[in-house]
Amino acid sequence: MAMGILVIGESGSGKTTSCRTLDPKTTYYIDADRKGLCWKGWKKQYNEANGNYLAGSKPDEVYDRVKLINDKDARIKTIVIDTLNGIMVDQEFRRMHEKNYDKWADLAWSIYKLIGVIGNMRDDLNIVCMAHAQTDHDENGFLFTRMKTSGRKLDKIVPESKFTTVLLAKASDGRYVFETHANHSTAKSPLGAFPEVEIPNDMKAVIDTLRKYEED
Repeated sequence: MAMGILVIGESGSGKTTSCRTLDPKTTYYIDADRKGLCWKGWKKQYNEANGNYLAGSKPDEVYDRVKLINDKDARIKTIVIDTLNGIMVDQEFRRMHEKNYDKWADLAWSIYKLIGVIGNMRDDLNIVCMAHAQTDHDENGFLFTRMKTSGRKLDKIVPESKFTTVLLAKASDGRYVFETHANHSTAKSPLGAFPEVEIPNDMKAVIDTLRKYEED
């Protein structure tokens, strides 16, 4: 079983930037938003020539690439999918002229299949999924932040339920951090893995901490 990590957050909260610390030699970056990465020199680190970068959002293409890496490319230890929303929204617009219910069922299935396959991946693989966050208000003014989805079927699935670790990326007073515990959000982490409520947005450190936690 691969280790799955979900990172949710608003645009500009540091989701992509957290991956700056990962080793490009052992990381494959799926840029579903097709926006490029956000640190100096990333194009030399991640590109098709290096065999570690895909700019694409078609659900089957992303799923097949993850499966191929799992089955055929043992050098890759971490796959980043940035973002699940890029996959959902692009697919929604590709089929925008379809007026039937099937397109929503297909959309939900494509995401469910992608995050569900993590449990069947090799043990030494880390799969990091990025997603945008949505904050809901009820009539009493209560705030709750969760992963933003397209369509009610995905809301029913609750994508966060498929992950043991869900981190909420936040930018506050010039600091970029991950929230590791639920605080009016779906953030969560294994018991005792992260004693601090907030940690630096360093994906390598997150993975190293979780791997050590598993070993101990």
